[in-house]
Amino acid sequence: MRKAIRSLSFLLFLAVVAPLATLAASHSTSSFPKPAFDAPISVSHHHEQAVLSGGCFWGVQAVFQHTRGVVSVTSGYAGGQAATAHYEQVETGKTGHAESVKITYDPAQVTYGELLMIFFSVAHDPTQLNKQGPDWGPQYRSAIFYSTPEQQKIAQAYIAQLDAAKIYPQKIVTQLVPLQEFFPAEGYHQDYVKHHPDNPYIVINDLPKLAALRKQLSQFYREY
Repeated sequence: MRKAIRSLSFLLFLAVVAPLATLAASHSTSSFPKPAFDAPISVSHHHEQAVLSGGCFWGVQAVFQHTRGVVSVTSGYAGGQAATAHYEQVETGKTGHAESVKITYDPAQVTYGELLMIFFSVAHDPTQLNKQGPDWGPQYRSAIFYSTPEQQKIAQAYIAQLDAAKIYPQKIVTQLVPLQEFFPAEGYHQDYVKHHPDNPYIVINDLPKLAALRKQLSQFYREY
């Protein structure tokens, strides 16, 4: 339903509800705090990876593709087994997978904590439990899949910092779990926003995220 957008009533729902959520999110980014605890900028250029889940992977992938210091972003699945890492199965909400993105980045240009700041401020709403905008189910949960103890500590500290500062009216529900394995999604899901910018779902739900990144966190924004 979400990615087909077949009914007029669903389009009307998105047209009314999604912009209100986006407006609230963009308002909060105007004074969004940087992580108090973070990895230092690396003195050497190399590649590290982060795996994040924040609803539909289309928009999250696009946000990080527009982020300075990011080398590549892949849409995929994390949290379940290889046998069920397929879109039709993940969409049942019974596989343990979350729609996720794997971000390969240069820590000499952007830190892990800065990626989390973008994730929490413009990529999704971390107070939504098992849903994101019009998308419902555990496959759309908010999650950070850490791969090192340092990533775990940075994420834990930042979530605590944001909750203590009461950045959101509700408590952050983002899961923090160790990464077991990341499975790339089907080819037609990759670079979806770039290839389908006129899709109504993209126009309503994802392009505002890019606009917020460009406006509120311009120091991180770049074109494709």
